[in-house]
Amino acid sequence: MTAEPILQSRLPFLPWMDPRTARLPGILPLTDGSWLCRDDAFAGQMARRDALILGAQDRVHALLPEAHATAAELYGMVLERLAQDPGYRFADGTAIRPDGVAVPLDPARPLITLGRLVQEDLCLLEPSDQGHRLTGAILCFPASWTLSQKIGRSLLAIHEPVPPYDDRLARGVQRLFDAIRPEQPLWRMNWLTYDDPELHQPRLEGEHRPRPEAHCFVRCEKQSLLRLPISRAVVFSIHTWLVQPDSLSDEEYAALRAAV
Repeated sequence: MTAEPILQSRLPFLPWMDPRTARLPGILPLTDGSWLCRDDAFAGQMARRDALILGAQDRVHALLPEAHATAAELYGMVLERLAQDPGYRFADGTAIRPDGVAVPLDPARPLITLGRLVQEDLCLLEPSDQGHRLTGAILCFPASWTLSQKIGRSLLAIHEPVPPYDDRLARGVQRLFDAIRPEQPLWRMNWLTYDDPELHQPRLEGEHRPRPEAHCFVRCEKQSLLRLPISRAVVFSIHTWLVQPDSLSDEEYAALRAAV
């Protein structure tokens, strides 16, 4: 557990308050390019990501051999985008993040490098005979799942332990994945309450998240889906927010407690 909670001051969106996102799958078009974004917890989250990537890499990174070209495509796309961001500086094979930390650019380790440059966790899902399959990820802030257990699995197999994810929903999600176009990414947002502010919360299948008693923290993930134009793989990016309930109004917090 981290010494101090790494918190944002507020949530950018309250998914439980909007009827478009309050029910599964709650997916909307992403029109503002925000599958990568920075917020006021950037420095704290990136320090935690650095510690995990440099100290526990086998827990937060996986890349199957057949996904190297896909990871390289994503690496090039993200670096091209960050080069247009005035918060980043690039020189001599190094990127200087907005928090001043220098990150060596290593195309031989594309997901590891990206995991130290952006707040988002990044997962690669590639088409297969079994549907889209998880072939690579940098996953520093899992919310009750373990990368080593899910790598190589199809969408359906990944979600087997999740009660709402039945065959009907699985077929709908697979159709959605098949229909994603490079020029039209999608997004959704989930919500949970926690008593533990740790962002790195892996759990094995069958291992339940401790039931919150005080509901001290609100954790939301913005999950974006975009199609890579060359490999046609889908990138699943996850941006995690953690806030305290006092950032919500009484009405918003009451609705959240009812929703969880």
